[in-house]
Amino acid sequence: MFKTEINIIALDGEAKTDGATEMRRQETLLRTKALQNAIFNSANFSSIATDAKGVIQIFNVGAERMLGYTAAEVVDKITLADISDPKELISRAKALSIELSTLITPGFEALVFKASRGIEDIYELTFIRKDDSRFPGVVSVTALRDAQDEIIGFLLIGTDNTLRKQAEAEQKKLDQRLRDQHFYTRSLIESNIDALIATDPSGMISDVNKQMEALTGCTRDELIGAPFKNYFTDPERAEAGIKRVLAENRVTNYELTAHARDGKETVVSYNATTFHDRDRKLQGVFASARDITERILLDQALNETNIKLESAKSIAEKANLAKSDFLSSMSHELRSPLNAILGFAQLIESGSPPLTPRQKSNIDQILLAGWYLLDLINEILDLALIESGKLMLSLEPMSLNEVMSDCQAMIEPQAQKSGISLRFPQFDRTYFIKADRTRVKQILINLLSNSIKYNRAGGTVVVNYNSASTADRIRISITDTGEGLSVENLSQLFQPFNRLGREAGTEEGTGIGLVVSKRLVELMGGAIGAESTVGKGSVFWIELILTDAPQITRDDDQSLAIVPANISAEMPLRTLLYVEDNPANLLLVENLLERRADIHLLSAQDGLRGIEIARASLPDVILMDINLPGISGIHALNILRKDPTTAHIPVIALSANAMPRDIVRGLEVGFFRYLTKPIKLNEFLDTLDAALQLSETQSAGTNMEKKYDS
Repeated sequence: MFKTEINIIALDGEAKTDGATEMRRQETLLRTKALQNAIFNSANFSSIATDAKGVIQIFNVGAERMLGYTAAEVVDKITLADISDPKELISRAKALSIELSTLITPGFEALVFKASRGIEDIYELTFIRKDDSRFPGVVSVTALRDAQDEIIGFLLIGTDNTLRKQAEAEQKKLDQRLRDQHFYTRSLIESNIDALIATDPSGMISDVNKQMEALTGCTRDELIGAPFKNYFTDPERAEAGIKRVLAENRVTNYELTAHARDGKETVVSYNATTFHDRDRKLQGVFASARDITERILLDQALNETNIKLESAKSIAEKANLAKSDFLSSMSHELRSPLNAILGFAQLIESGSPPLTPRQKSNIDQILLAGWYLLDLINEILDLALIESGKLMLSLEPMSLNEVMSDCQAMIEPQAQKSGISLRFPQFDRTYFIKADRTRVKQILINLLSNSIKYNRAGGTVVVNYNSASTADRIRISITDTGEGLSVENLSQLFQPFNRLGREAGTEEGTGIGLVVSKRLVELMGGAIGAESTVGKGSVFWIELILTDAPQITRDDDQSLAIVPANISAEMPLRTLLYVEDNPANLLLVENLLERRADIHLLSAQDGLRGIEIARASLPDVILMDINLPGISGIHALNILRKDPTTAHIPVIALSANAMPRDIVRGLEVGFFRYLTKPIKLNEFLDTLDAALQLSETQSAGTNMEKKYDS
């Protein structure tokens, strides 16, 4: 039989203990007894110990509180099975019999079987109180053994699980209410007369109702996970609708034409809004599409009365397009004879014997008129390209500091010749803008040239930068001390061929430069404007989009400092030619290739210079930008392919033109690979290695052919 306290027995034998040792032993016994009393008298846990047959031997205060019995009522009188749910004992016995592949009888054995086999056992159990009420508990069962490792009983530590069970029951009720609410919401969605669609932020359908299934002829399972744009006759407009909702949070009366699987088309009015979760995190777009076919028929009947007006408008647009095409064609046709005129005039000017003063004056007039005509042709061509929508821009991160420095070097001789003081800003940090480098320089040079030409003698031109109308832009201002412009002249600034009454003046001009500058700035997402005071001067400004510095991206944890494993000191030096007009991009590739000791980098800033270097150095691989000053990267590739000396060199395109059609076109014209900016490290290195391998294979094949030919 167990006692309610555990005595520590010291073996006396022949051992002798002094007084101090005996005192320490007594202190240990007191502490142990206090600990035992704290455990067994805890009111929060029931501690029940039984003998080997299950008869209760210890029944602590916690057990009395939970079960309503006193220790005297149960000790040596009942087993643990007597205060447990008999149905649970039967179920537990069956479950354990299956789990342990042995027959276990219901009753006390089912409660302690695992513990008797040395298996940790914690499980839920329903206890029966003295008043026959029941409560759920969690018990931990441990076998008690004597010095010979024989089981002499069991200890069950239990806690009242009522609160957790109540919480679980409440959770089940809540779950059921949520299911009911979901059913109610779903019923509302399905009963709507409009086709309802939910998409994620990328435009992939996440839910639809029956009306959407009817509109498209597809099942809900087929629609979910598919792109929203796929179910409309104009996918780009449908995708633009999603993007507009994300940008403005709401779109109303946005017309689209849905097409069903059987070919049926339905004009719908698309209304949508964004939706968020409880943390205000964007989840996607919720849209309705209402059939407005009947309304469209009425509108068409009304529009028939405007056929003549629309026809006249169409004729005007065609005439305008024909004008642009004519200007573009004529500009190209005029450039060839003008090239001969300017070329031979320069040869005569620099020839021997020296020209007489009269001849020199005549030649100067020819050159002056020729260069003016060339400027006019270039600006007309730019304007024609812009109006026809054929002008290509390469929008990528570029250093504003570098462009301003280039413009300063280009414009200072003109300012000095005119006696104009020119001041540029000192940047306190490096600014990067998303723009086309060549076009930004064209705009700034045009504005600076005008500020010098139309300034007063001894005047000044001050270039500055400051905050723009929005936080994502930077404003570049050019202030002059000229005569200024009236309000009327300011309103006519950006009209083509309008020189604001300066036609009779001594300053040359085409009246197109500001128009071209305005169109270019707006194509790059910026703005342009002017302010002026008569008698004091003018301020012309442009705003361009700020961006982060160009950088190499990585799709894994690979460090930029890691050198590919296949490089060794014995490998021959290979040559890479990079044709790129943006110094920031060139610097990125230079820094990247510092980690490739097997590659020597050459560079060129325009297509023609790149062709010259390629022919002279015969690099192993060429890296080519697409939008370059002079000729494009595609034009340069065609020239290289037609030249037998360079036709074999793999040319990799590296461009900010990242639309799928750009990539397809690049591969079709003959680029080995088409990479997009920003540079992705692994993709770039893998492509470079593949191109080098191809170059080596082609070189080996060429050498073998030469050997057989000899």
